[in-house]
Amino acid sequence: MKTDDLISLLANNVAPVDRHAAARRYGVGLLLGALGAIVLTLAVFGMRPDIGVMLHTPLFWAKVAFPALTAAAALRTLLRLSRPGTPVGNAWALTALPVLVLWVAAAAAYGLAPAGERMPMLLGTSWRSCPFAIALLSIPALAGAFWAVKGMAPVRPRGAGAAAGLVAGSIATTAYCLHCPEMGVAFWAVWYVAGMLVPVVIGALLGPRLLRW
Repeated sequence: MKTDDLISLLANNVAPVDRHAAARRYGVGLLLGALGAIVLTLAVFGMRPDIGVMLHTPLFWAKVAFPALTAAAALRTLLRLSRPGTPVGNAWALTALPVLVLWVAAAAAYGLAPAGERMPMLLGTSWRSCPFAIALLSIPALAGAFWAVKGMAPVRPRGAGAAAGLVAGSIATTAYCLHCPEMGVAFWAVWYVAGMLVPVVIGALLGPRLLRW
């Protein structure tokens, strides 16, 4: 068989590539992870009793916006890390942007507060449990994110695992806002971020083992 004939034969038998397969895979994995985080929040911790009032409070939506924007930025990074040959570029820097904005706002609020109010502002009433609660709630989303990435072709599994962990931690933090009574920016800047970093570390450690292909 001539080379040209072989190429034509192979080309004729190639099935078309579904361009939306990756989007559907990530959509299913992260949607199930988010639903799992919400169910866990309500089952383990419960809804904050004043949620109706909070829905009309701008500060509450600022609190929700931080992890939601971080999740969106981390997902962008994860999508790039999932595809061989796709440059990461400034994706990590953009992922860190919501955290940096929060830290600036927290530093300003902390600096302007009277000295006697600074520690209560920083610790709130739940600093001991907050990071562990977020880590627990991140489990469903971390499993969903790893399942989605596993179906792709990540060539940097440690980085992909860390990005998947950040997506999961951000989704978990967003769900945790339904329960968490803390409304201090300084509290979010320390303890929310600490909780989100737990699945990042777990994802980075598990990535080389679970995301190989």
